[in-house]
Amino acid sequence: MVPKNTICLWYNGAALDAAEFYAKTFPDSAVGKVLRAPGDYPSGKRGDVLAVEFTVIGIPCLGLNGGPAFTHSEAFSFQVATDDQAETDRLWKAIVDNGGQESACGWCKDKWGLSWQITPRAPTAAIADPDRHAAKRAFDAMMRMGKIDIAAIEAARRG
Repeated sequence: MVPKNTICLWYNGAALDAAEFYAKTFPDSAVGKVLRAPGDYPSGKRGDVLAVEFTVIGIPCLGLNGGPAFTHSEAFSFQVATDDQAETDRLWKAIVDNGGQESACGWCKDKWGLSWQITPRAPTAAIADPDRHAAKRAFDAMMRMGKIDIAAIEAARRG
C-alpha cells in the first residue's frame, strides 16, 4: 500500500544508487518498487529508472530521477539520532567515505548532495542541562565539531 505522505527526493539519474546505499547503511531501511519508463521520453529511454520507492529508517521516500534542474540543499536534511559513539562513527564514515563531505556540528552531505545530521542523543541532553554554564560549555564544544564527539562534549559539560 502506498503511504498517504511520502518524502519525494529529486535525483539526477541516481535514485536507485542512492536508495540502495541508504538501505545498506541505515537500520529499518529498504528498497521497494523500481518504476521504469515504459517508453522513450525527452531526457531518457525506455527502461530507464524513473522513480524508486524506498524507506530510510522507517520513513517512506520516493527517489525521483528528475534530471539536473534541481539539487538538494541544507534546507532539507535527515536527522538521525544515534545511541552511542560507535553508531555515530559508523554512519558518519559510511556517508563521508562513499563520496560525501563533512560539514559542521554533526552535519554531513552524501555524494548525491542530500544532507544528514548524525546526532547522538547525548549532546541534546547536555545542551538542555539545567546548569546553564554546563549547557553552554557543551554547546560551545559541539559548535567546534564536525562529527560529534560524545566524550568531548561530556568533558566540556563537566568543566
